[in-house]
Formats: sequence, structure tokens, C-alpha cells
Amino acid sequence: MTLETNILDRCCVVLVETSHPGNIGGVARAMKTMGLSDLRLVSPKKFPHAEASARAAGAADLLHTAKVFATLSDAVVDCGLVLATSARDRTISWPTLDPREAAGRAMAQAVQSPVAIVFGSERVGLTNKQLDLCHALVQIPANPDYSSLNLSAAAQVICYELRVATLSAGGKTGVEQKDHIPAGSGEFDLFFDHLLKVLTQLEFLDPDNPRQLERRLRRMFNRMQPDTIELNILRGILTAAQQKAGVRE
Repeated sequence: MTLETNILDRCCVVLVETSHPGNIGGVARAMKTMGLSDLRLVSPKKFPHAEASARAAGAADLLHTAKVFATLSDAVVDCGLVLATSARDRTISWPTLDPREAAGRAMAQAVQSPVAIVFGSERVGLTNKQLDLCHALVQIPANPDYSSLNLSAAAQVICYELRVATLSAGGKTGVEQKDHIPAGSGEFDLFFDHLLKVLTQLEFLDPDNPRQLERRLRRMFNRMQPDTIELNILRGILTAAQQKAGVRE
């Protein structure tokens, strides 16, 4: 395979709770024109659907191979980098990239593990809980007086930048860090569940009144992107803390 094919095949587009089936077809078409093929759907309202097939035009094959998941966590479990698209600012600031920066980061990461670009529902976007699963936000610098983009149009912008990033590589695969391959989303979730359990057992975290502690901790570790070995070390520390405190895992 060519470099372009290898990299783009490791970049998936995830649509969360899409309301209009036509938008799913439009995104499939946007993906195929730019060489992407891995479409993942989280609890779509209507799929499969004739309108999705009609809007996909020559990209119906992406609809046939699209994977459907119950939760975003399930959809990105194998991904080492998860980027969330968002048109609005959040109460807690998140690392934010423009589409070109996001594409460069995605290309470098895809050499090592799959990358997910996540789009929320048309009406409300991604919830904060869904955003907790992502490493950074991607915001398209649209006209501030009219920044609303159709879902398929936003996907087209991101997919275009991903393609440009691969073509601009000129045969290079970016900065390879063989000694640091970030853990997959599933591994990270196991670690984070363990962390919250220990913090609760040590009475550092009050699960009935967590405030923003859980979200800030997740954001911090997402920013660090620990690898599997580092997560194992951290879990070992947590287990040792449990044993010292006389609590069970």
C-alpha cells in the first residue's frame, strides 16, 4: 500500500447520535472523495435508511461497511488519539486545534495506532461526558457571525485536511516515537476507573459531589497520553496505595 492509503485507512470518522440519515450519507461521500473509508456510527437515529444511501451517491460501500456501536467509548476503544469536533466553547478549557493542526497530529499518530475524528449530533453536538473520552477539540475557524456548518460540510473540511497532510508528507511518516505509543482508549478507561475507585476509597474524591475533579483529571491524563507501560506503572502505584490503606481493589 502507499503511505497515503496506510495512513488514511487508520483514520476513522465517528458520528454520534446522528439525527438525519441523509447526513450520514453526506459524510460517507465526503470521506470517500478524500480517501477515507472507516465510518463508525454511535446510536444513529435512523440507519440504514434510503436517504443515507441517496446522499452517499457513489460512496454506498462505506455505508455497507460502517460499524454501529452503542456508545462512543465502544467506538474508539482501539484508538490512540481521539479528536472531537466542536463549534462551541466549554466551561473547562480543552486543548484546541484548527483542522490543519489536527490533521498533522492525526497523521503522526496514525503511524502508531488508529485515530478517531468524532462529530456530535446535529442539534447539541457532543456532551461533556462524551468529550471526556477525547484528547483535544478541533474547531473550524468559520465566520463568527454565522459559524453553523452542516455535518457533512464540516466532515469534508476535516477529511480534506487529513488528505492534504498525507500528501504533504512526501514519503515521510512524521515524527515516529517507537518508544512511546499511547495506550488505546479501552486501556485508558480501565486505568481511569481504577483511579477513581482508589480516590474514592481514600476519601479524596466524594462521588456524590465530584465537582470538576473527575473531568480535570481525565483532561490532564488525556493531554499526557500515557502509553501502556506507563499506565501499568500508574495502576501498580494505585494498587500499592490500596494495599497500604488496607482497602481491596
